[in-house]
Amino acid sequence: MGHGVFGIRSLAYNAFILMSFLHQSNAKLLYDTKQGGCDFFQGSWVYDDSYPIYDTSVCPFIEKQFDCQKNGRPDKLYLKYRWMPSACALPRFDGQDFLRRNKGKKILFVGDSLSLNQWQSLTCMLHASVPQSKFTIQRKGDVSTFSLHDYEISVVLSRNAFLVDLVKEKIGKVLKLDSIENGNYWKGYDMLIFNTWHWWLHKGSEQPWDYIQEGKTIRKDMDRLVAFKDGLTTWSKWVDTTINPNVTKVFFQGISPTHYNGEEWNETKSTCIGETQPISGRTYPGGSPPAATVVKQVLSEMKIAVTLLDITTLSQLRKDGHPSIYGYEAKKGNDCSHWCLAGVPDTWNQLLYSILVTGEGSKLQ
Repeated sequence: MGHGVFGIRSLAYNAFILMSFLHQSNAKLLYDTKQGGCDFFQGSWVYDDSYPIYDTSVCPFIEKQFDCQKNGRPDKLYLKYRWMPSACALPRFDGQDFLRRNKGKKILFVGDSLSLNQWQSLTCMLHASVPQSKFTIQRKGDVSTFSLHDYEISVVLSRNAFLVDLVKEKIGKVLKLDSIENGNYWKGYDMLIFNTWHWWLHKGSEQPWDYIQEGKTIRKDMDRLVAFKDGLTTWSKWVDTTINPNVTKVFFQGISPTHYNGEEWNETKSTCIGETQPISGRTYPGGSPPAATVVKQVLSEMKIAVTLLDITTLSQLRKDGHPSIYGYEAKKGNDCSHWCLAGVPDTWNQLLYSILVTGEGSKLQ
């Protein structure tokens, strides 16, 4: 998953996207999550012996593919890092407080397996905070529901790799960039956390569609970054026309990076295999992926306030956080896309919690 980002993008289009974004001096920038001038998403990783936040071995419903310790990963240093913003303290995750704040509410993650990663992290974090509370996990098709009955809260995952519709028709599977009937299933929630990107890159046998359609135009293929922007724009219009921001909080889980190309962190011919420590400092040598720029541009043009969990850079620094050979295929594969749990997605959820607690985040001006 997530191979060949730089091989498939159109350089000219990337330049256009970047320049158009930079010139939006009056844009409603929805992604600067700040507390008293502090950007939660700029900082570095520091060693903290009180981490991890929970012990995966006592999370009874952990997915095998994320349980790196059980799958034989020998090192544990990757569990001991805490994200520290440069100019403020990040509130420590308090699961009981999270549950009190969201009692009686329904939370929905919508996206691909990176949404599964974050959803799984949050369910383990909440369970660890109230281990005696009764819970249920239900899976029906692509929908998984975690419920804590004492708090009347449900945390739901709807697997959806593109957000826009992928429809089986006579000619084959068609990815419809301007159709989002999926959205009918996202109504009635108190919080929505969306994600998409990695599956837009898949080619060959891993490509889940046969054709891409936009309007009446049907293609075998197109520039994937252009397709991503068009699909994300369709999603943004759905949010703008459907969501009541007084009722529903909307987040977008930012672009989660991969670590298949060691040249990005100045280690030629390396991948995430064998990596045991984060990159030091606050910047990633490989720079920001073009998809992250597209996300920021689309969000900046929306009418409804959508908070971007701008996790890209902080996750890029964690080349040590992937399952690698300790994932689902256990020493046969090399997963540098997903994340071990406990691990990096716990910080994504800590950031989500911090935004909810402080009342800070991306707001329309």
